Amino acid sequence: MYPIRMGKQFLSAGYQVFGLCLTGTQVESGMQETQFSLYTARSKSQLTTVKLYALIQWVKQHQINVIHCHKSGDLLIAALIKQFVPVKIIFTEHMGVTRSKKDIFHSWVYQQVDQVLSISDETYRRNLNALPVAPEKIARLWLGTDIPDKTELPPEEIVAIKQSLSLPEKDFVIGTIGRISPGKGQIELVKAFARVQKSLPHSKLVIVGGLEASQGCDLAYLAQVRQSIQALDLSDHVIFTGFHSDTQQLLSIMDIVCLPYANEAFGLTAIETMAAQRPIVAANTGALPELLENYAQYCTPTSDTSIAQAILDSHEHYETAKNNAISARMRACKEFSIQTHTQNLLHYYQE
Repeated sequence: MYPIRMGKQFLSAGYQVFGLCLTGTQVESGMQETQFSLYTARSKSQLTTVKLYALIQWVKQHQINVIHCHKSGDLLIAALIKQFVPVKIIFTEHMGVTRSKKDIFHSWVYQQVDQVLSISDETYRRNLNALPVAPEKIARLWLGTDIPDKTELPPEEIVAIKQSLSLPEKDFVIGTIGRISPGKGQIELVKAFARVQKSLPHSKLVIVGGLEASQGCDLAYLAQVRQSIQALDLSDHVIFTGFHSDTQQLLSIMDIVCLPYANEAFGLTAIETMAAQRPIVAANTGALPELLENYAQYCTPTSDTSIAQAILDSHEHYETAKNNAISARMRACKEFSIQTHTQNLLHYYQE
């Protein structure tokens, strides 16, 4: 819901914000709540055919001069508008393109794009190789998030959260947060935790993430995770919290946060963990090393042995891990706050 989050920022700063979305979607509801001025349609095909003329007139009427797209499928609509209205098209590529898009159709569409924003150095490299866009029109712009003023909850709140999860107060808590799916590495983490448990018997693994398909959960993968837990006799030591919007509360009870995400394009969860000042074990692939620099213990996300060793090393050198967490929070405040991102994005709008 990046467009809604950023739209709030620009509205509060006094800018006009307009939304283009499909009716009956979560995006429409969010944009209505945030009080965007909206143009809606039942389908994208309507916007490129029967509603295109009306859409162009709407853009002219509101003197819209920047169109910011967040899905490659939206670029055709923006490109068609640009044939009739002198707008600047900005495209934030949130994943990093892995397949070449240099065929005739995509070459024409991307020719209309004024600026491609890649969310990490990792995706920047992918986009340079795959997109039919001049290198000078591709830039890296890290995302941002809200950085809380406080990193610790009052002790009584932490105790209450642990009690709600049936966590013994003095157990060492290893946690992970993310969509339950293969790319997030929950199976590898469970196998790693089985190794960790032998050295740290008073430890628990807390898995935060939605348990329903509507919450992004891969149900078949979740079943595999549960089978691994049962096979390793860890049922009494692994806790699923389900979906939580307030991850800050759950981060506060974790002694180590493990992010074995394979080839992550960015990693807002990593930024939230940095902001919460928690020791981190992270994958040595994708964008995570770029974000975390020297302030995490790294592991190979496909190897449960590597993950387990990284967790145990962090536990053994816990004072160092906590000092790294302090430095990581300072980095998050400087580089990854929503305010920093807003100012950097505004530069591209006004250029």
